[in-house]
Amino acid sequence: MKVLILYRPQSEYARRVEEFTHDFKRQYPDKPIDVEDIDTREGSAMASIYDLMTQPAVLALKDDGQVVQSWIGDQMPLMNEIAYYANA
Repeated sequence: MKVLILYRPQSEYARRVEEFTHDFKRQYPDKPIDVEDIDTREGSAMASIYDLMTQPAVLALKDDGQVVQSWIGDQMPLMNEIAYYANA
């Protein structure tokens, strides 16, 4: 499984997402998470694939791309929730 975070860097939620990812990487250095700018070609494609209209969005994905769990909007998940999905 993998964890994907889609957000817009020039938004009111940018700092919260960036602090969350920084703290997560420091606390769980062996657990990878992908962070994507929703305004890039790749980020826009991902938002379209998963029909995301709100950001930030945190998605726990199976290897085939199926969404297992999602957190959408200004409420960030707990770090231990993300750690569970990051290597499950």
